[in-house]
Amino acid sequence: MILILLGPPGSGKGTQAGKLVEERRWPQLSTGDMLRSAISRGTKLGLEAKGYMDRGALVPDEVVIGLIAERSQTPECKDGFVLDGFPRTLPQAEALDQLLQEQGRKVDRAVLFEIPDSELVSRLSGRRTCEKCASMYHIKSLQPKVDGICDKCGSKLIQRNDDQEAVIEMRLVVYHRQTAPLAEYYRHQGKLKSLDASRLPAEVNRALAQALA
Repeated sequence: MILILLGPPGSGKGTQAGKLVEERRWPQLSTGDMLRSAISRGTKLGLEAKGYMDRGALVPDEVVIGLIAERSQTPECKDGFVLDGFPRTLPQAEALDQLLQEQGRKVDRAVLFEIPDSELVSRLSGRRTCEKCASMYHIKSLQPKVDGICDKCGSKLIQRNDDQEAVIEMRLVVYHRQTAPLAEYYRHQGKLKSLDASRLPAEVNRALAQALA
């Protein structure tokens, strides 16, 4: 199965993608991971992407699609994979469909993680991250044993810049403008399922399993 997880930042897509990797052994294609890997290996696409990133520019769609093309044809992806964080725009979705068509494949399912913006702002602005080991906590739902200190390594917990309320609200504006239209794109193809992502992770996991049945 080729699966796309859609939803705003902080809706839990990454958490559930990780569970699919763990429970079903489905490969997860993360554009960020693929970019970092290609750069570290010094591949042609990696060097091209690094040039854009070093200038502070967005990596063009054709470079990202090229990375997905390479990874999607590896033996571990022959039976399918999970995409989380891509596509983000309609042109990217169309390019992905074209790529898969050339491979004789297609997107099988897209699952939309639905959650109110107000809950996302509360969820994300309350996150705290260990500055050393990157372990995640939350001021309400996942508090450390000692306030402001990581349970695992004893380092300081910080609020990342992208977890500040003003930044979150801007990210949501971008999501609604660029990414939300993908739901209608996949609904029109008859591939979209939706779930309530405001529930507990275990409940979301069960809802996701039903959406994939």
